Amino acid sequence: MKVTVNVAMTLDGKIDTVARKGTKISSAEDWERVDRLRAAHDAILVGGNTLLAEDPRLTVKSEALRADRISRGLAPVPAKVGIVSQSALSANSQFLTDGGGEVFVFTTERTSAGQIALLRDASAQVFVLGKTRVNLPAVFDVLAAHGIRSVLVEGGGRMIAALLAAGLVDEIHVYIAPLIFGGATAPTLVDGEGGLAGIKLALLDVCMLQDGGVLTRYQVLRQFSFLAP
Repeated sequence: MKVTVNVAMTLDGKIDTVARKGTKISSAEDWERVDRLRAAHDAILVGGNTLLAEDPRLTVKSEALRADRISRGLAPVPAKVGIVSQSALSANSQFLTDGGGEVFVFTTERTSAGQIALLRDASAQVFVLGKTRVNLPAVFDVLAAHGIRSVLVEGGGRMIAALLAAGLVDEIHVYIAPLIFGGATAPTLVDGEGGLAGIKLALLDVCMLQDGGVLTRYQVLRQFSFLAP
């Protein structure tokens, strides 16, 4: 399975402001690229903070791209995947209801039986994979068993950090916007408590968009170490 991280960030490496409200970073030109990238994957994945704070739609907007997927024998939109230690979604959340595609939720024993029932009543496929933290390699085993061969990860920083730590990321695509947010507590591309050191990347491509932003693509090399606690 190929796992690609796609993130929009500011020149100072922030993927949101200190308010953490899902502030817009991508330009219209970049959003068109993201739509094409979504349409090219079998599933789109987000972590718990993004899922609960932003309730993302994770759909393909272009009718032409949806039609192209159908012509190739695929569902009009990719599957949605949420990884959340303790789910608290509402039955009418955008993540569950928009787009009409398959929905997977991976969670832990911290999620209540009532919430799991709500998710399943909303046609989500729910998997409890751990006591307090989701077993990430097991997530991708389940997705592969359901025919998913490519996954696009759209955040957040903690989720990306965990996937990198588990050696589960193949490529990273970053749109660097001509913006600066600042703020020591603003989330970054790789967030969380730290612990990763020396993750090596190989540059695949770099180009400047007409909006002044820069798009970079990197391959993740499997040579990295962990910082001592």
